[in-house]
Amino acid sequence: MMAGAPASVGSSSWSSRNWCFVKVYTDEGVVGIGEGSGWPRVVQTAIEDMRPILVGEDPMNIERIWQKMLVSTMGNGMTGTPGSGAMNAIDMTLWDIKGKALNTPVWNLLGGKMRDRIRAYGHAKNAERALELKEQGLTAIKTGGVHRVADQVEDIRKAVGDEIDIMVDAHGPPWYNSKDAIIVGKSLEQFNLLFYEDPVPPDNMDALRRVQDNVDIPIAAGERHSHIWGVRQLIEDEIVDVIQPDTGRIGGISQMMKIAAMAEAHYISVAPHSGSLGPIAEYAAIHVLAAIPNALILERVHDDVPVRYEVTLPHLPTVDGYIEVPNLPGLGVDIDEVVAAANPSKGNTTRAGKEGDGSYEPGTYDEHVYVQTRYSRQKHLRAPNSDS
Repeated sequence: MMAGAPASVGSSSWSSRNWCFVKVYTDEGVVGIGEGSGWPRVVQTAIEDMRPILVGEDPMNIERIWQKMLVSTMGNGMTGTPGSGAMNAIDMTLWDIKGKALNTPVWNLLGGKMRDRIRAYGHAKNAERALELKEQGLTAIKTGGVHRVADQVEDIRKAVGDEIDIMVDAHGPPWYNSKDAIIVGKSLEQFNLLFYEDPVPPDNMDALRRVQDNVDIPIAAGERHSHIWGVRQLIEDEIVDVIQPDTGRIGGISQMMKIAAMAEAHYISVAPHSGSLGPIAEYAAIHVLAAIPNALILERVHDDVPVRYEVTLPHLPTVDGYIEVPNLPGLGVDIDEVVAAANPSKGNTTRAGKEGDGSYEPGTYDEHVYVQTRYSRQKHLRAPNSDS
């Protein structure tokens, strides 16, 4: 279904946001609900393609089915997040089915509850929005971009005070090269960020390692990878301090739990990516975070598009910066199919940013480059309070 971009985020890259929900029906009448991302319209096709290998399986055998999906699709090569997104959706439904069949919440199947509520953060592009979120009770706020980020963080810090945690997401396009990411990161050290997210593209882990070695801020990454193997090096080489598997495309709750265990052995915390996801994947993230010891925080779009609050039953509110862990069997959520059908998908690709917004260097927007070295460096990469 089409979701689009909430006004509170103000990002044109979200205008093509889609959510792909799936239901799996059993012969005993138990229905499981899941969500898959990583290019949702392609994920939908992949789910349909896997139907023949799933029909007739015992839904209680979650790991066996996951392995079957993996080996049944490997002939297509490394399918990336579209492939893992499809597996993710099915895996999520199976956990929901098992919880409902056993009349217990998913978090109980994952080892029991570590905590009763999950800390959540919101997004702010400026100090005014940050203050709105603080007034709503949030205690953590993420900002981002690649244009004069330190000035942006300084304005927000002055507005919200020292008791609020701030995070910076520096993903492109255009992405920083490693040297510019280090320069920007060092200018942010004074603000004691909770983490510095995706400062360089995800394709080159050596570049991220250079940032980790030169910036005294916890480094976060991992949302663009699939399966345990996609994040293995980030964890085993301790390139990140915070791992951010995307709950809609990492490969499912099964993979989330394995990644959390891998991270725990390296004292790495878990902060699932959930910004562009729909509400079903968010429910799954809450169950995982409730059950693992190294949970840090959950990303959440506050004041999202109205359809978010209409398509799920019930919606879990953020109260004083936290989300209560649901106690209903399974994931504890259902979808309104009428609402979903009334918002059909319209496309999944868009151009990020716009001419003159500061992301691309002047006159280069139509070049569509992936990584770009910054010009006017004294002006754009300077630390706050220095001469412009």
